[in-house]
Amino acid sequence: MTETPSADWTDSTARARAWFEELRDRICATFEAIEREAGSDASFAYTPWQRDAADGHGGGGVQGLMKGKVFEKVGVNVSTVGGAFSPDFAHTINGADAQNPGFTATGISLVAHMANPHVPAVHMNTRFLTTQKAWFGGGGDLNPPIPYDDDTADFHATYKAACDAHDPAYYPKFKAWADDYFYIPHRKVHRGVGGIFYDHLECADAAGFEANFAFTRAVGQAFLDVYPGLVRRRMAMDWTAQDKARQLAWRGRYAEFNLVYDRGTLFGLKTGGNIDAILMSLPPEATWA
Repeated sequence: MTETPSADWTDSTARARAWFEELRDRICATFEAIEREAGSDASFAYTPWQRDAADGHGGGGVQGLMKGKVFEKVGVNVSTVGGAFSPDFAHTINGADAQNPGFTATGISLVAHMANPHVPAVHMNTRFLTTQKAWFGGGGDLNPPIPYDDDTADFHATYKAACDAHDPAYYPKFKAWADDYFYIPHRKVHRGVGGIFYDHLECADAAGFEANFAFTRAVGQAFLDVYPGLVRRRMAMDWTAQDKARQLAWRGRYAEFNLVYDRGTLFGLKTGGNIDAILMSLPPEATWA
């Protein structure tokens, strides 16, 4: 599934976009294989969309969505957009301001909500943005309604190995950033068991781009290396009504974070993105006390 942007993009943006599309295709194929293992014929439905911008520099993307036996709802979206930020939003973005509001952005975003409460939900995204600066950001975090220590340890160990291969300082820094970011202040709880989060990994020159692009690819590969195994570990476990109730209450907390605090949600809404793709992170069912 290949998107066709409505304007010319820089070579760097095009390379990043190609990787995000490749990663999307590999992830979706793996998730569909898991559905087959569970006796389901569920597959991803892909919905292209285009963003209209007044300056003609719109772009668009493809929303991938699957609802199956194992993955109750999983979205894997890739978009490549550009244009100009509104004056009131430009000053919140690295390298942009009211006088220089132009941008391009390409990225992949994934959220999986699972049918079995024992299988951890997950979020992963990586992105490349250009304003007057250029940088990568992203990460992945595990969100189990019923946490298991070995799942948490394996998830963190895989991301630590990916980080350590590029810079030993990355994992402690980006783990702490995730712990700080994925926190619900009004509940005084974390959204899940963490992972890594990074932003503004700036590309001042070609060498910086190559190093940061390599790291961002490693983050995507780390997700593929660890998460499918966690799904297969838990997806056949029996669960009770109490387990399901616990999952639905946890999903309410997840929805609160994404609607109130998540930067990606705000960015998508502020830049005229596809509403269904932006809000695909919301769970299919949730409860509040």
